[in-house]
Amino acid sequence: MDFEWLSTYQSYFLPALQTTLALLLYSGVLGFALAIAVGFARVSTNPLIALPSLAFTNTIRGTPLLVQIYVLYYGLGMLFAEYPAVRDSFLWEYLRDGFWYVVLALAVSVGAYVGEVIRGGLRGVPKGELEAASALGMPWGLMVRRIWLPRALQILLPSLAGETVLLLKSTALASTVAVMDVLGAANFVRTQTLRTYEPLLVTAALYLVLALLIEWGFRRIGRRLPTHRPL
Repeated sequence: MDFEWLSTYQSYFLPALQTTLALLLYSGVLGFALAIAVGFARVSTNPLIALPSLAFTNTIRGTPLLVQIYVLYYGLGMLFAEYPAVRDSFLWEYLRDGFWYVVLALAVSVGAYVGEVIRGGLRGVPKGELEAASALGMPWGLMVRRIWLPRALQILLPSLAGETVLLLKSTALASTVAVMDVLGAANFVRTQTLRTYEPLLVTAALYLVLALLIEWGFRRIGRRLPTHRPL
């Protein structure tokens, strides 16, 4: 194997790595906020809330992520392009960029998958803790912020680490809609150098390092969290 090309094309990988990290950050933050809402909706006893959230998670988890990206990028993108008012607005700079469609698709996917994970965590919190908070007169919103959600996230921390790594790997689909992420940079280098495996190996190494850093970060968070000991 020959990696001499790396000195010439390494400048393509740095901005591509920044794009991948931006995809991970934006979609992770938006998706996690959506997942919290979905998780609480899934444990709701109100069918007007629980049934739509169930339909949402089943639809998103039951269809390929790549198809969802295509629907948003080619469907919404072409729809927006048909309206001159949209093309002439300041929003067109963002609406014509595949980056934001990928962010939206990934965030929706995170909302569905992690929402189900959070649902399990919410149901895993001992009812006695919630009943004690209610007996003390704690308002529902405060109980959610102080007890229910934090305890659920503490239980789910290892699962959330795995979901974040899966999200990182899902960002590689951005290259299918002309977003120059790490895999997109590798494909560009492959066409320029006619090297098949070496650029892919560099890409795999970058994803591996990022995945290890994510897992290390979650382990650090887990060690800093107080351990719950039942009375």
